[in-house]
Amino acid sequence: MKFINSNFWDRAFRVVLGTSLVTWAFYIEDLYKLAIFAVGFIILATGIVGWCPIYSLFGWNTRTHSKRS
Repeated sequence: MKFINSNFWDRAFRVVLGTSLVTWAFYIEDLYKLAIFAVGFIILATGIVGWCPIYSLFGWNTRTHSKRS
């Protein structure tokens, strides 16, 4: 797809980190529980979708395209 701007390892890291933060937010009883959940959810969503708005803002692309002849 054209809108994907993250490679496999970037997406895998985001999914693991986002899942960890969302899970951690369920176990803590702190004032920052909602903030940790929100950040984790955003990171998880960008990992699943493969599109990072910050990458698009700066014109970055970590996905490599193979050239087939």
